[in-house]
Amino acid sequence: MIDASASSFERDVIEASRSMPVLVDFWAPWCGPCRILGPLLERLELAYAGRLRVVKINSDQEPGLAAQFAVRSIPYVVAFVDGQPVDSFVGVLPERELRAFVDRLLPNPAEIERRKAARLQAAGDASGAAHALRAALVLEPNHDATRWALAQLLIDAGSSAALAEAATVLDGASKAGQGEARHRALALALSSRQRAADLPAADALAARVAADGSDLPARLELAQWHVGRREFDAALEQLLAIAALDRSFGDDVGRRTALAVFDLMADQPAAVSAWRRRLASVLNR
Repeated sequence: MIDASASSFERDVIEASRSMPVLVDFWAPWCGPCRILGPLLERLELAYAGRLRVVKINSDQEPGLAAQFAVRSIPYVVAFVDGQPVDSFVGVLPERELRAFVDRLLPNPAEIERRKAARLQAAGDASGAAHALRAALVLEPNHDATRWALAQLLIDAGSSAALAEAATVLDGASKAGQGEARHRALALALSSRQRAADLPAADALAARVAADGSDLPARLELAQWHVGRREFDAALEQLLAIAALDRSFGDDVGRRTALAVFDLMADQPAAVSAWRRRLASVLNR
């Protein structure tokens, strides 16, 4: 249990709550119930052994923070998770109810692994992130979003072993998950990476397209070559050309594949919007 102030609030509460729930106890020395709740919270923090942090704020000394969180009566406890206040209570709760309050805040073991994976990936440790996601899948094998996150890491790794594992991971998705746009996009990325080694060189495919713009198989293979390397703009140039030339080719493969590429570009909303407009223009000619 630590004492915090306005100057340390960002570090002690907001940032700390990205790793574990943080209970902020607004109190004052003259408050009798505060002297009862404080030791209960301290015992609770010790009992949860590193999975919970308790921060005390003297509301008399920190009137700005008290006003910010609309503290009208103390003790007042605000729970923070992932940098945001998510729940609160006023007064003294019995220890059993305090534990129930905290248990609602704690992530399940699989979510802990997913958060660990996110931290490792942000730090550039893709291998560690993949290991954490595998652990999350063992705990929650039906969590499709975890499968997609792991598959993306494996596809990005690009080795034959990683791609084989990515295929197994995607095959294990639920029936509903396999119909999701994210799943289709990853399946496209995987197949493109798998086929990349068997496709002709990009220069050879580009030469075929230059010699005969209506060579739709060459355009499709060139698009797949670019998707496999995450060169999405170049891939979309070919896919839109296919859609413009022949919507019946490959059962409208140009349009369908372009839509899957848009899902792969979810982190580039402005680019996706521009490409969607171009696709709409092609389809409405």
